[in-house]
Amino acid sequence: MSIMQDAVTQAIAARIRSERAKRDWSIEDLARHSGVSRAMISKIERAESSPTAVVIARLSGAFDLTMSDLLAAPKSEPKLLVRRAQQQVWNDPGSGYTRRALSPQPDSPLQLVQVELPARVKIGFPSSAYDFLQQQIWVQSGVLHFTEGPRTHVLQRGDCLQLGPPENCVFYNPGGKSCQYLVAVVLRRRQ
Repeated sequence: MSIMQDAVTQAIAARIRSERAKRDWSIEDLARHSGVSRAMISKIERAESSPTAVVIARLSGAFDLTMSDLLAAPKSEPKLLVRRAQQQVWNDPGSGYTRRALSPQPDSPLQLVQVELPARVKIGFPSSAYDFLQQQIWVQSGVLHFTEGPRTHVLQRGDCLQLGPPENCVFYNPGGKSCQYLVAVVLRRRQ
């Protein structure tokens, strides 16, 4: 594991412990809310395992946080500008999926995230990760097959999709090159 990746793993571990403590949740409580096993949560909190994108989505959904919020560095002075070199980048150790948080303030009600999905990679996320979000996906390069519930949308460069009500979803890049897309996320509170 690289020094940078190790620092990210440590930061994720600290953030999950902190969010659990804020809610006075045990590891068992978080496991019940997220669907992630107690053993995996324990490994993540001890920074012995770097979570995958799906695990991050499940944990962030359990906390009613966006993935950007859960992955964000500790709070600092509000920013109006974040340079590319300062944008937080996270790599899924299992799939190679790369996520770049573009927004200057991760706790803003509007967040922009750029994703690079490697060739022939498929990642599924549970609807619980999106219950409190509205999202649009704009494909910048490549082809993306996006499945939400029973519907599959084939998105090509320049296509933009407004997601419907939260359903289990799958992002799939069927091509031989990586697919890059932007996700615009707006927070909405659970009913």
